[in-house]
Amino acid sequence: MDNISTDVLIVGGGPAGLSTAIALADKLKQKGESKKIMLIEKGSSIGSHILSGAVIRPQVFQQLLTTGEFDGIPFDSKVTYDEVAKLNDNGSEFILPFHPPYMSNEGNYLGSLGQICKYLATLAEDRGVEIYTGFSVDSVLYDTENKVIGVKTKDTGVDHHGVKQKNFQEGTTVEAKITVFAEGTRGSAVKTVIEKLNLDAGKNPQIYSLGVKEIWKVPEGSIEAGTVKHTFGYPLKDKEEFGGGFIYGMTENRVSVGLVVGLDYKDPSFDVHAAMQVWKTHPYISKILKGGSPIEAGAKTLPEGGWNSVPKYYADNMMIVGDSASFLNTARLKGVHLAVRSGICAATAAVEALVNNDTSKKSLSRYEELVNSSSIYKELYPTRNMRAVMQEGMILGGLKMGIQLVTGGACLMVPKVEADYLATKKIKEFSGEPFGSRFSDKLENNKELVLDKVTTVYYSKAMHDEVQPVHLVVNNEEEFKASNIEEYGLSCASLCPAEVYELHKDKKSGEKSLRIHAENCVHCKTCDIKSPNSGITWTTPYGGDGPDYNMM
Repeated sequence: MDNISTDVLIVGGGPAGLSTAIALADKLKQKGESKKIMLIEKGSSIGSHILSGAVIRPQVFQQLLTTGEFDGIPFDSKVTYDEVAKLNDNGSEFILPFHPPYMSNEGNYLGSLGQICKYLATLAEDRGVEIYTGFSVDSVLYDTENKVIGVKTKDTGVDHHGVKQKNFQEGTTVEAKITVFAEGTRGSAVKTVIEKLNLDAGKNPQIYSLGVKEIWKVPEGSIEAGTVKHTFGYPLKDKEEFGGGFIYGMTENRVSVGLVVGLDYKDPSFDVHAAMQVWKTHPYISKILKGGSPIEAGAKTLPEGGWNSVPKYYADNMMIVGDSASFLNTARLKGVHLAVRSGICAATAAVEALVNNDTSKKSLSRYEELVNSSSIYKELYPTRNMRAVMQEGMILGGLKMGIQLVTGGACLMVPKVEADYLATKKIKEFSGEPFGSRFSDKLENNKELVLDKVTTVYYSKAMHDEVQPVHLVVNNEEEFKASNIEEYGLSCASLCPAEVYELHKDKKSGEKSLRIHAENCVHCKTCDIKSPNSGITWTTPYGGDGPDYNMM
């Protein structure tokens, strides 16, 4: 087995990981220190696994980059028009005459976060950062005192049954003085660290939303570049489903559309991907897409728990940044600027620790001090109860949200938050109208507008080496069959936006079983979050596998 070592290892090549790398290289240079910085990314290239809206607040980049570098960021267009609409079931809409709190996008930019990450990677490499793409982390390494000392990448050349093939290659051990976890939402490695070191003790359980996004090429004049539209209402049912849609006009007659829905819904048959397709049939959206065609599609989960769900984001020899640390402003539905800010804070703490040759938990507590005196705390603390109160619906939840604006986030009678998988009801216990019957007339595959899940996978360009162990692990086969299939009707098939889970029924015996199409996976990790009984664990497939986004 290969063993390599570095001073700092960054796991993940998104905005948080790349910002950590850039800030770290700059700060070490300022101190005249020469240290090795290594970043590993599971995608085939930087940006290939990146999906975001994305409306970006640009100011933090000015503190990360030189003026010339900032001017070179490949933003698509500056926001020139910004509106919020309530969509009604009858096909009408109501444009709000004001911006709801936190929703104004004045001064923000539209862009492809994947393209921006590609750009940041070139700047990091110019600074001497070593970037390796196509490497999946399989496990985290610890010393005898349970201190993180690095990671091991995934073995390759293994078949479905775990048998080594002729092309078997053992994973590489990467040891580091400091490991920074920047894996994005529900990071598979950092999830195990949080559990092992009990870093979420005393915190609310993390809750998530799922965003399904498509980019369309539309006829000229359909929407102006720089246009931002957000929607709420149809097709979501108030008090039962929380979320909304976005429509962003981009250059070259492209439009980015998506629906984001909280995963705390109760209906075991609810399907966010299908809800997105229904949403597109509303005239407010369909008139923009008319005559157009999709060019890219995908899905991603977002951590929505806010400040009350942020884990302890440092320990001996390690720190957590970005979405992995739950640094996302749910009220604004924005996390890119906070990811960058967390990277700058983590880099500052890392430099001090390396210079002092002390990477202990006590030394890295400097990271917490920096976060608490930064915009991360200023944004997240006053909105800490926002997602919890919105469980009560738009009217009561909105009222409590208004109270929090005045009190700095304090509010009486904040509903308890529970993990998303606990919210799902068994078929017999769910008293509402099942999702399928609500929209049965809308879900026929209208080739002009409605995409089925297989088509979404096609536009995500997802690819997996099919001779490898299935990376979606059923934790308890017997319980899964008895409960997840029989009692919940295989809700995984509905909640997955990529048709990975299929309910197979034997024609002779009527026996029901699960078929997993792991090759369709777009790495959103919804199954890991929402599967009843925590039935599925998402693990990394081979490095380079998964979606191959270009503009998402």
